[in-house]
Amino acid sequence: MSLKPTKKSDLNKKWMQPRRDSNRMLQPEYHLIVTEGTETEPAYFGAIRDIINKKYQGKIKLVVCGEGDNTLSLLNKARKRAEADPNGYKHVWVVYDTDDFPSEHIDTTARLCRELSTDDIITYHAIWSNQCIELWFLLHFSYMQSDLHRNEYWPKLSYWLQRIKAGNYSKNRTDMYQLLRSRMDTAIVNAKRLDEENVGKPPSLSAPGTKVYELIEQLKPYL
Repeated sequence: MSLKPTKKSDLNKKWMQPRRDSNRMLQPEYHLIVTEGTETEPAYFGAIRDIINKKYQGKIKLVVCGEGDNTLSLLNKARKRAEADPNGYKHVWVVYDTDDFPSEHIDTTARLCRELSTDDIITYHAIWSNQCIELWFLLHFSYMQSDLHRNEYWPKLSYWLQRIKAGNYSKNRTDMYQLLRSRMDTAIVNAKRLDEENVGKPPSLSAPGTKVYELIEQLKPYL
C-alpha cells in the first residue's frame, strides 16, 4: 500500500468517499418487528423469534416490540428504535391492523415505509392487515374474501380451533403460532390469493387483505 498522501483531485471521487454503512453491523442480520398490539402479535411473533434466535445464534437475530400504537405513530416509534439501536437493523417490520383508522393514515404508513427504505442499508416493511391480524390466522384454515368486521373473525376462529380440539379463540392466547404452524403454507397461499384480488388497491381498500405472509416468507427458511 502506498504511503503517499491522497491527491486533492481524488478527494471527491466516489471510491474515496467513506461508506455509509461502514459502522453498521449487518452480521448477524438483525430484524426489528414492531407491532401495534401488545398481546396477540407479540405472542405470535415472539414464538418465531425464540425459535430463530436459539437456532441461528450469531447468524440472524429478531427483536419483537409491542408498542400499543397504530399506523403513523407506530412507524415513528419503529424508526426511533431502529435509529437508536447499535445493531444496525437490516429489516424493520411495522405490523399494524387497519381497524377503523383513517384511510389516509393507513395508506401513508405503507407509502412512507417504501420511501424510507434503502436497499443497501435498511428496509422498512408495512405489514398491514385489513381489518386485523385475525384474518391471517383464519387463512390457515380456509380462503375467505368477504369483507367482515374484525369482531366477526373471532367466532370463526373459535369454530376452527374447536375443530382441532384447541378451544376458543381469545386475544390473549399465547399459543397461536404453535397451533397454526403446520398450516403455514396454506395461509401463505390464501394470503397471496387475496393479494392478487387486491392488485392496484391501497391497503385501506384491500378488504380483506394482509401482508403478514411477506414477513413469514422472509423468516420461513429459518423455521
